[in-house]
Amino acid sequence: MRLQLALNVRDIDEAVEYYTKFFGETPHKRRPGYANFAIDAPPLKLVLLENPDASERINHLGVEVFDDASVRRAGARLEAADILTAVEEETVCCHAAQTKVWSDEPQGLRWEWYVVTDDAPDEEAPAVTCLPDGGCETEAHAEACCA
Repeated sequence: MRLQLALNVRDIDEAVEYYTKFFGETPHKRRPGYANFAIDAPPLKLVLLENPDASERINHLGVEVFDDASVRRAGARLEAADILTAVEEETVCCHAAQTKVWSDEPQGLRWEWYVVTDDAPDEEAPAVTCLPDGGCETEAHAEACCA
């Protein structure tokens, strides 16, 4: 398991250059307006989303796990605590297929608990772009967003 930090950045190239130097790692995945770093030490999934007009730097937070059962257990726990916001099965979002559950904390931060089920889905599938308010560009995913 590793924590995920999804940041809105003004300039994706500038941000990728900085974080490559900062962590001594190259991006795991790079697409126009998007990059993610899968860092082992510290265990972190750093996601950079080019949103130059975003009013907040944090897009959302998450917990990446490596099996579907962990997502299901987290979903059941969130539902029992009455803080489950959304469930998504095999959603193609930010250039990966994922199964995830979402929860919105009381002060507005969005959290996701997710597993990547296909890290290289069909590039013809619609990419989803996270908006500064935590929503997405496509209607089909308006309730949640990217990993």
